[in-house]
Amino acid sequence: MAKKSLVLGGGCFWCLEAVFELLEGVEDVESGYANGQTDNPDYRSVCSGETGHAEVVKITYDDEVISTDDLLEIFFEIHDPTTLNRQGADVGTQYRSAIFYEDDKVKEKALKARDAAQSKRSTPIVTVIEPLKAYYPAESYHQDYYRHNTAQGYCMAVISPKVSKLREKFAKKVKS
Repeated sequence: MAKKSLVLGGGCFWCLEAVFELLEGVEDVESGYANGQTDNPDYRSVCSGETGHAEVVKITYDDEVISTDDLLEIFFEIHDPTTLNRQGADVGTQYRSAIFYEDDKVKEKALKARDAAQSKRSTPIVTVIEPLKAYYPAESYHQDYYRHNTAQGYCMAVISPKVSKLREKFAKKVKS
């Protein structure tokens, strides 16, 4: 097994976690915070928009089962990469669309995936691609949020449609 990790921001981390944990080859998805100005942020401080952190997921996966390219393609399909610091009603820099890379190989894959996604859209993609400087796991109550709260209003209205889109568009990659 060739275990790798990828850190992505695309709005609320609950949405990304719910989608990526369904994929074959994904071992773990952890909600967290990346690239802010303070150490050990918490949800309240990140939501203030003053720490500079993005809500992200850290995806641990076996790239012999699912590739970085596949994960990036799915990333660009399941969120709106054309809205600056926003996903639906979630607004603020913490909800920015971002790919945080740890090496130049992932950076190149991210740039290629962004270009491919842009070729399918008329609105410019605003996803930032930058080095991962710091990552902090979110509080335990944020982990596996959708799985534990599927009947909650936000989950039903915002996350469930993304999960359905994944199952429809990428059915061959979803765990059976």
